[in-house]
Amino acid sequence: MLDLKQLKRLIKQDHNDLPRVKVALLGDTATQLLAIAMRGAAIDMGFDLELYEADYNQVEQQFFDPDSELHHFGPQYIVIFQAAHRLVDDHAAMPPEQRVFLAQRRLDFIEGTLNDKAWEGCRFICLNYPEIDDTVFGNYANQVEGSLIYQMRLLNLGLMQLAQRYDSLSIVDLAALQAQLGRQMLFSPSIYASTEMVVSIDALPPVAYRIVQAIAAQRGTFKKCLILDLDNTLWGGVIGDDGIEGIQLGHGLGIGRIFTELQQWCKKLQQRGIILCVVSKNDETIAKEPFQQHPDMVLRLDDIAVFIANWETKVDNIRAVQQILNIGFDSMVFLDDNPFERAIVREHIAGITVPELPEDPAEYLEYLYGLNLFETASASEVDDKRTKQYQQEAQRVELKRTFNNEQEFLASLGMQAHVEPFNTFNTPRVAQLTQRSNQFNLRTIRYSEDDVCRLAQAPEVIDLAFSLSDRFGDHGLIAVVVMRPLDDETLFVDTWLMSCRVLKRGMEHFTLNQMVELARNRGFKRIIGEYIPTAKNAMVAEHYPLLGFTHLDHENGSKWCLDIANYQMLDTAIKKI
Repeated sequence: MLDLKQLKRLIKQDHNDLPRVKVALLGDTATQLLAIAMRGAAIDMGFDLELYEADYNQVEQQFFDPDSELHHFGPQYIVIFQAAHRLVDDHAAMPPEQRVFLAQRRLDFIEGTLNDKAWEGCRFICLNYPEIDDTVFGNYANQVEGSLIYQMRLLNLGLMQLAQRYDSLSIVDLAALQAQLGRQMLFSPSIYASTEMVVSIDALPPVAYRIVQAIAAQRGTFKKCLILDLDNTLWGGVIGDDGIEGIQLGHGLGIGRIFTELQQWCKKLQQRGIILCVVSKNDETIAKEPFQQHPDMVLRLDDIAVFIANWETKVDNIRAVQQILNIGFDSMVFLDDNPFERAIVREHIAGITVPELPEDPAEYLEYLYGLNLFETASASEVDDKRTKQYQQEAQRVELKRTFNNEQEFLASLGMQAHVEPFNTFNTPRVAQLTQRSNQFNLRTIRYSEDDVCRLAQAPEVIDLAFSLSDRFGDHGLIAVVVMRPLDDETLFVDTWLMSCRVLKRGMEHFTLNQMVELARNRGFKRIIGEYIPTAKNAMVAEHYPLLGFTHLDHENGSKWCLDIANYQMLDTAIKKI
């Protein structure tokens, strides 16, 4: 994480090639330095903020005035930072009998804004409230509904409940950040007295990064994979030298419990959908022994999507993992206790995140907690199946090596696809896929669950969700198409995206066949597709011409047209079920 001076220097550099995101920052205290830190943090994470900073303490006015600068700016994201110190002021100004309504009044304001049609399609990021205990009641405040601490905790709980109900709202957990950094780090009384800034200079970067991480996750930029070293990373000691009885693991006293707790954290990430992989310089049989036999191992082989233990370089083995998973290196995190190995991986694999683990393993977890490496904008019930899906993909890779002919290999998979419109059951996964897919994504449009529901209810829209399975297992929902009519004869492909797990399976041929069949049935004569380039979707730059579309223009991206009357169904090894 860069400090404030480094973030300022980043802003001064040339970053015209970065994608721009329109963000509004509204606060009721001084936010000028926070705005600077946010811009620098965004550049550090690969995009640029076109940032509108509202005037001091103009939150409500900017929302309620239809002619306000906020309305004219038209942000994609609105960051609301109403400080806990203002809550203290409001609490003190209220008659004692009215203080029980403090939290609900703030929540009513947020919910009213979320329901305002003027902000439909906009994402809200609300910072919650780090606790301030005025000690008026001491510990008894937890039993007094009108006390400040009771209302602050009620307010933070209410924000979480709102975020569950409104897909357009995300919470940046400033309260948790204060718990990590300490109140003395987050808040400086002298700076507050002279500037009305409620975030100290030293705390500005971590706060800014948390906000920008939330925006990045909603834009589809986040970590998907954790690659683990073994010796002195997942357990204490060297398995090849110390043997299975000699490595340090377990909940007793000593360093072993630290490694057990690290594994528990990894296990929870895997259950959330993060892909766990192992890359170790070791004999494979020996490296797998703790996973199979050690009673205190939390992680087992079933938790690991790709397990590579040999004497090749870790750079080569991480590249092998990437070939199997087919995700970008910038989606990967590599944990290794060895500073030399970390430096080599950083030097030779651009984009990969390699945390500089502390020398003392006892500090590993607290350090990793502070990095917030695995920010996400969504979670669905299928996430816990991801490890199994990638284990199956490794089996497919092995099978492919036995075939000389690509078509024979594809035919041997016995692939079957299910096609259905958006519905109540697939909505979370559809939204998640639009937020996560970057490489095979023709226009990179992001949809919330609310957006997906609106599309499903629009009779003129053709919305399709594709699931794929084969003899190794179920890939789940892997492709999404949205088409809108431009006129009585023309359909426009608003969205066409696909999970990179199923590349080179012929799924794009199968998908286009289904699109054309539906278009014909509805009487359309042509389909217009558009490619809008991003930093990550160059792989589909020639997608439409390769499928037989003819070129239209290059304005605002590249547009292509398919004549439905002359379309011949494309060959594919995938059968519709």
